[in-house]
Amino acid sequence: MITESEHSVLVIDDDAAIREMISDYLKLQGYGILEAENAAAARTLLAQQKPSVVLLDISMPGEDGLSLARYIREHLDIGIIIISAAGEAVDRIVGLEIGADDYLAKPFDPRELLARVRSVARRYEKLPVTTPNTGAEPSQRVRVGRCTLDLLSQQLFGPGDEELALTQMEFELLQILIDRPNRVLSRDQILNLTQNRDWDPNDRSIDIRIARLRRKIESDPERPRCIRTVRGSGYMFIPTTE
Repeated sequence: MITESEHSVLVIDDDAAIREMISDYLKLQGYGILEAENAAAARTLLAQQKPSVVLLDISMPGEDGLSLARYIREHLDIGIIIISAAGEAVDRIVGLEIGADDYLAKPFDPRELLARVRSVARRYEKLPVTTPNTGAEPSQRVRVGRCTLDLLSQQLFGPGDEELALTQMEFELLQILIDRPNRVLSRDQILNLTQNRDWDPNDRSIDIRIARLRRKIESDPERPRCIRTVRGSGYMFIPTTE
């Protein structure tokens, strides 16, 4: 049975020196630490415990980090930060496409790592559960393209009311857009609102998540009507009208 720790980090890296450096630093910041040298060891740990964030190296012997990230995202609602060598831009992009929350290039400043861990962990903190006075479950649904988003349960439903997979980062991005209808948001504004950091011109994380959302909510993702691109400026959410 999985036990959950709200303040623990699983460090997955085949380099023992890197694991030790990350673990020692995060322990000083008050985090509980789990370590795994490969994907197999990580799967064993994840079957028993549920950390708040996983720090995942891409290049490992055996099953690589991208395959493991896909498995984690399909089975667990926890934060994933991809760690990759500076030249592995393609792998970082793929990592974001399969549901990682953030990435960090080696070598990195431990203070930046801590900031990323804190930011991702906050997005997965459990909200207090309130008991409604009526027998009906609380709901606050809004139309987004061909879908419906329940803002309270953070669930996305398709045209046939089937639930569609939605990561925490995707929900936050969609909510930010919904809260600011018919308003152009730059990539820098979006990153500040979702991750409290500035946009780098080489950072494609927002574009990747917008593309993933479009594939879910747009009738024609190639000709989006709900989340529109404003060239040279950013993105704008257009509310669905009946």
